[in-house]
Amino acid sequence: MENWWVNALWSLTPSVIIGTFFYFVIRAISRADRTERRVYRKMEDEERAKLGLPPKPLTSARPPSTPEPPSAGEHPS
Repeated sequence: MENWWVNALWSLTPSVIIGTFFYFVIRAISRADRTERRVYRKMEDEERAKLGLPPKPLTSARPPSTPEPPSAGEHPS
């Protein structure tokens, strides 16, 4: 039975290592993108201030809200 557990551990190890590596790569890409966007926004704000323009309004990443579908008891007429 001990050999079964060793085989199970060795079978899962590559997947866990690759998964962990993938997680850290995606995390690094995400953080780099966030930092780049922050720096670009700061540069744009500075350039707009030099030109005497108002600051760019903050926009949310969410799409505009859509109306909720009618509930089960209501019939669209």
